[in-house]
Amino acid sequence: MKTMMMFFAALLIPVWSPAQTPVRVVLVGDSTVNDEGGWGTGFRASFSPDVAVINHAMNGRSSKSFRSEGRWEPVLADKPQYVLLQFGHNDVPGKGPDRETAANGSYRDNLARYVDEARAAGATPVIVTSIVRRNFTPDGKIVRDSLVPYVAAARALAAEKRVPLMDMYDLTLRQSEALGPEGCKEIDAVTRDGKPDHTHLGAKGRSVIGAMAAREFVRVVPELGKYVVAP
Repeated sequence: MKTMMMFFAALLIPVWSPAQTPVRVVLVGDSTVNDEGGWGTGFRASFSPDVAVINHAMNGRSSKSFRSEGRWEPVLADKPQYVLLQFGHNDVPGKGPDRETAANGSYRDNLARYVDEARAAGATPVIVTSIVRRNFTPDGKIVRDSLVPYVAAARALAAEKRVPLMDMYDLTLRQSEALGPEGCKEIDAVTRDGKPDHTHLGAKGRSVIGAMAAREFVRVVPELGKYVVAP
């Protein structure tokens, strides 16, 4: 009798399966990725609970300072399946020696090292180009500013290392030019003194561009498309 009771009790115990463990996706980058002024919240909201999105992006960080401040080790400690890497906004000239990098020098080297270490830890790295700054020329085109060389370097490195590339720069450039300066006000953040912030994202921008990032992610990693819950 006791043996039979133990047998039936065992049937009630859930059997663990890897399929029940959420896929861990870690976001690494700056304030245009984090949950306060970036696309992280909209990205997370685009997936079912089967995808755990962990956002390590931090305001003001570059490909250089993110590592020098010890922020990379916790990323690997989370044992992610995917690591999305977006730097550039704080790597540009004028950000100071603790942050700035040369696009085809230390910026590219830093990204390459992140890629190699993510792979060594068993994760799939994904390179993400920076979203545009929504500054316009008089004829309604996005200003090709200091981000451009970093976008080019990220694209080249992704091709060289055969890393999936989410080209958020191209996508947000086309989106912004379609919306125009007036339309972009709906996705802009607002500064403390009430002025439009053309770099960071307001609530609508975080949602819209986060969903855009999710669509781009499953385009380059199609096996996760089944987990998308937002259009």
